[in-house]
Amino acid sequence: MTNKIVAIQGNHPSKLNSTSDTSIFLAVEAQNRKCKIFYYEPKNLSIINDKVVAKGYYIKFSYSNNSFFKIITKQILDLSKCKYLLIRQDPPFNLEYISTTYILDKIKDKVKIVNNPTSIRNISEKLYSASFQKFMPNTIFTKDINEVYKFFIKNKRIILKPIHSFSGNDIHLIEKKINKKMILNFIKKHGHIMCQKFLPKIKFGDKRVFLINGKICGAISRVPKKGSFLSNMSKGAIPIATKLTKKETKISNLIAKDLKKNDIYFSGIDFIDQKLNGDINVTSPTGLKTFYDLTNINLAKVFWKGLGA
Repeated sequence: MTNKIVAIQGNHPSKLNSTSDTSIFLAVEAQNRKCKIFYYEPKNLSIINDKVVAKGYYIKFSYSNNSFFKIITKQILDLSKCKYLLIRQDPPFNLEYISTTYILDKIKDKVKIVNNPTSIRNISEKLYSASFQKFMPNTIFTKDINEVYKFFIKNKRIILKPIHSFSGNDIHLIEKKINKKMILNFIKKHGHIMCQKFLPKIKFGDKRVFLINGKICGAISRVPKKGSFLSNMSKGAIPIATKLTKKETKISNLIAKDLKKNDIYFSGIDFIDQKLNGDINVTSPTGLKTFYDLTNINLAKVFWKGLGA
């Protein structure tokens, strides 16, 4: 893979966590395979003179230096010159997100883009799970306050999630009584929301399953910090090694097969108490570096090998 360019579309590298970020982990393995890394932010993507170009910089990532990245040269690059392009920015799924997928559609037959921009535009990270609701806790998707109220009366303790957010942001646990004003404001801010029966065993942790090229490649558990119900590591959860049950394996295989059919190469799905929690991460799945730290298994090698790199 000599002299090949890997473009990464992501948040500014200064915002990345140098010890756990999956984008860095994938980039370092690409560098080990003699790739050059070109990095740019979504806002710097354009179509100019019928070419898809990005204003960014060649960059070198390292785990051994005090500064984990070094910008080599800045330039505007015709992205069709790249061998691979990784879409790695954080959601939310908004108009800028949608616009970048349409722009990248223009070169997806020339550059291997992970994940396919058409596919991530079509697969909502939460609404996609509606096809697998028999494996989930009681869940509805709505912006009708009356439906939320009926759901609360039936389930007693519920979780409210924005459909288009990420990393455990703006998630609420509703118990004892329902504050209709708060929920109306929540719906006004987020539109359709996901309401889910609360699973108390979250205190023992969830399971994040890594799916690469239609196969289960590993999993970690993330245990919320004391007093929290959020299992996101960005919210203080502690990762531990884990194994999947037969039930979790069966469900994961079904979803992995469906995602591959929809041209999703790399994704992460989550379980709580052996139930799919409905977060299907297809934009910038995380956890590969943490999995390596816990198991010494390098899934970045699996990732690039599957792409033929």
